Amino acid sequence: MAQKRILVGGAGGFIGGHLAKHLKAQGHWVRGADIKQHEFTDLGLDDFVLGDLSREEIVKQALDGIDEVYQLAADMGGAGYIFTGEHDAAVMHNSASVNLAVLENGVKMGVKRFFYSSSACIYPERNQLDPDNPMCSEDSAYPAAPDSEYGWEKLFSERLYAAYSRNFGVPVRVARFHNIFGPQGTWTGGREKAPAAVCRKVAEAQDGGEIEIWGDGKQTRSFLYVDECVEGICKVMESPDFAGPVNVGSEEMVTINQLAEKVIAISGKKLTIKHIPGPLGVRGRNSDNRLILEKLGWQPTQPLQTGLEKTFAWVSEQVEKAKTASK
Repeated sequence: MAQKRILVGGAGGFIGGHLAKHLKAQGHWVRGADIKQHEFTDLGLDDFVLGDLSREEIVKQALDGIDEVYQLAADMGGAGYIFTGEHDAAVMHNSASVNLAVLENGVKMGVKRFFYSSSACIYPERNQLDPDNPMCSEDSAYPAAPDSEYGWEKLFSERLYAAYSRNFGVPVRVARFHNIFGPQGTWTGGREKAPAAVCRKVAEAQDGGEIEIWGDGKQTRSFLYVDECVEGICKVMESPDFAGPVNVGSEEMVTINQLAEKVIAISGKKLTIKHIPGPLGVRGRNSDNRLILEKLGWQPTQPLQTGLEKTFAWVSEQVEKAKTASK
């Protein structure tokens, strides 16, 4: 395998950090770029550009000498950040600005291929009202009606990458992520996603106590462990002729109550669930993997249980470290 010079935008974040380490382990020269260093691990990359990729001087520094770009940098978080409405302007402006800067400068500087990380949040709200039968096939994205500004920005950026690919002849690959989770990601502070939040709540709870879940807990989701997400990204990026967009997610759909019950069982504690008001997102969402299986012969296989065991163990360590540090 020939060594490539790769830029991972968003390498200071959860998925980007795992991806950058994987690409480095594959023997490539890898530069990360982000507004922050990775909080939980030493990435061990060849270079790291610390700064805002929407700024021209930063993005040019990051793109210098690069063959391929994996663009995961975005202003994002879990339901407590995305669905309150309080951060809509920042989410749309910041993420779109990064994608515009990376694409415009990347094309000018001779980048040979781009990967863009989109999201299942682009799918229309009308297709995700039934928690038992959500429709998230790739061709259901239009007529567009995402339920959040985060989803609208992701859909705009999908079209942005496709337009640059058509007009400038540069190959682009796009994947729509479905709820990626695992260790070394945000687990507290308001931007964490459901699996990390539930793991934290269970780890912090006293045996015999309770944890809080937003809504009635009957909303459904599927969750993909980060190692399989990285594998899916590489399959999409390496495809000679299939550009996507394509779902990268699990088809093992659970309710949020079931997710919480799984984590409680892993912990060995006896806990009850208390339902409280909170931002929920769509009523049901599940990956549809027919297209990725047809085009790339790949789909994830790891059970949710396995990933939750690894994630709970890691989050529990963070909770204990935080307790020790506060003493």
